[in-house]
Amino acid sequence: MKQQRRILLKAGMAAGTLAVAASANLLTPGRVLAAWPKDAFTAKKLPIAQEALLGKETATNSDAIKVKAPDIAENGAVVSVTVNTTLPAVESISIFVPVNAFPLSASYDMSSVTDGFITGRFKLGKTTDVVAIVKSNGKLYTAKKPVKVTLGGCGG
Repeated sequence: MKQQRRILLKAGMAAGTLAVAASANLLTPGRVLAAWPKDAFTAKKLPIAQEALLGKETATNSDAIKVKAPDIAENGAVVSVTVNTTLPAVESISIFVPVNAFPLSASYDMSSVTDGFITGRFKLGKTTDVVAIVKSNGKLYTAKKPVKVTLGGCGG
């Protein structure tokens, strides 16, 4: 009986704490989540987004980065994209879709114990290149994959 009472009291305290935090507007995503590069994600042009996220350095084309995406996407709302790299000491991998209203689609900060691999589903507004930029050893490298977006998958 005593154990159940303790569990009930702990749950009540946790719920009360969450209620106070929510009413004080402390649980908004901007306050709860880690810092994020707002200027990069809200930029409307690819060069501006890239500079806001990665600085002014120019990315070099690299065969060590593989961007895997379908040649033809039947539905531009959910296009599966995978980026894999054999570059050493990968610091970040970013995905850009130049024709979208906001070109920066995703940016992943990598730790020293992770492989240079990410996958996700992205929205493509229309036919475009999917651009991956990898930061490795303080330098930027890039690769891209053209994706044709069709309505209904007819290839037209």
